Parts: sequence; C-alpha cells; structure tokens
Amino acid sequence: MNDPISTPDLPTGDYRFGYVALIGRPNVGKSTLMNRILGQKVSIVSHKPQTTRQRVAGISTTERGQVVYLDTPGIHASAGRALNRYMNRVAKATFRDVEAVLFLVEAGRWTRQDGAIEKLLASVEVPVFLVVNKVDAIERKADLLAYVNEITKDRSYAGVFLVSALNGDGVDDIEARLLQVLPFSMPFYDEDQITDRSERFLAAEFLREALTLRLHQELPYSLTVDIERFERDAGLVRIHAIIWVERDSQKRIVIGKGGSALKQVGREARQALEELLGEKVHLETWVKVSRDWSRNEKMLERFGFDE
Repeated sequence: MNDPISTPDLPTGDYRFGYVALIGRPNVGKSTLMNRILGQKVSIVSHKPQTTRQRVAGISTTERGQVVYLDTPGIHASAGRALNRYMNRVAKATFRDVEAVLFLVEAGRWTRQDGAIEKLLASVEVPVFLVVNKVDAIERKADLLAYVNEITKDRSYAGVFLVSALNGDGVDDIEARLLQVLPFSMPFYDEDQITDRSERFLAAEFLREALTLRLHQELPYSLTVDIERFERDAGLVRIHAIIWVERDSQKRIVIGKGGSALKQVGREARQALEELLGEKVHLETWVKVSRDWSRNEKMLERFGFDE
C-alpha cells in the first residue's frame, strides 16, 4: 500500500525477486491461493465468478526472496460486455511481463475455458506451472491422479502442484519451487509491503465483497464501488463510498427494506477494513444508478478500470 522502493541495505548473493502471474478461468481459486500464500487478505473472494475485476499484486517477502503474485481476473471464453472484455485484456496482458505463470485449474473438472487458456499459454516463454486446486473435493486419490494424467498428457509443465488453497494443503511447496526459477535480484518493494494497491482501492474492493456476499443471488455483476473520500482525521479513517448499480430496481435491492441491507453490508465492510488497516473506520455509503455501466467503455474508465 506504499510506493515501491529499492532497499540496497538488504542482502544480495542468492536473493531472488520476480513477478508471477496467477492465470485461470473465473472462480477457480486464484484470489484464495494468493491470500493463503501471503497469510493475509489482499484479494477479495466470493463463490461468484467475476469477483476479481482488476489485477492485484500480492507481495511475499522472505529471507530467500521476494515474490510478487499478480492475481488476475478470470479469462472468459465469451466476452459480450465491455467489463468482460476489459478483464480478458488485463489477464492476458499480465503474463507477458512475468518470470513465471501459475495456471490454476479445478481438480476433477476441465472446461472449454481451461482448454482455451492452455492454448494461450503454449506460446509463453517463461516457466508455466500447473496448479490443481480444490484437491480436497476429490475423495479417491486414484481419481485425482487419473485426472492429472489426462490433462497433462499433451503438455509439458515446469511443475505440477496438487493443492487446496482453502485449507493450505500443498501451498508451501509453490513458493519454494518458484524461488528456484526466479532471477537473482534485489527486492523491489519494502519488506513490510503486501500489495501495490492503495488503501482507497482496497476500501472499494472490501465494500464490493460485502455486497457480493450478501446480494449474490440478486446482483452478481451489476454493481461497482467508487470511493469519493478517504482521509484520516484524529485517529479515524473516514470513507465515503458510492455504490453504482445499473437499474432503479437494483438500487432498491442494495438498500433493502428500511435500509437494512445497506446497513448490514456497511457493518461487514467496516469490520473488514478495520482489521486490514488496524484503525477505526467510519464508512458512509450512497447508492446511485448508472444505466448499463458495465457495457460502457467510458464509464469503465471513470470507475477506475484502467489498464
């Protein structure tokens, strides 16, 4: 959440540094994996696809090296809306300037989207590691091994990891292996920095997560959050946020009867932000309508979806 700085006083020698892209179809567990590796929540998570909309960097610093994980939006096989096209562009651009790629798939399931991403990664010149996530959902080990053999028979990966990002099984092996392939280099970020994103950005994301979790049946993709004010005042963080939706009917859903839904979402987001920031937070929210914002390239730019 601070600006990246060089740290020439840290040891060199066999110290390593590099960027690693997390690539996969929507809802395969990229954000959960990055949060698990970092040991702290940076990317928001829900059971709905399209939860991650912008690239978020999570920075892991140890005595052996600094790994910057780039959590990307899920790649969509079809992208009719401007928002979907934007997310695809961000995801595809990410793995062009990294030192390694983690390609996430779901144990026991291979889709057309997985196949399209596999073909896309065939031309990538950096090491590509296959991460089979959600292995805890497969009861028989023989079934899991058969699945892995099937999806790797026509492709050679730099390594294959069988993990459960949710409970942490196998996750430690990923960073240990990555540190073997990343280049020798000084770290680029301060050792206590965990993301390149601003607190203002994280505030918008945590509020959107609370909205998504509470209203996932009614409004899975039609809302976004814009932070109008973020400032510190006498030990209190004051945040004013606008929740944008696409229809008047959606506005009524977000607010709820007597404002109940919005009040509950505000409480949950405030608690998450206080845990992240370690400070008291005063959060005020308003709900406004911008018709079909997710289909409008200019509105995306206004709401901060820049590449």
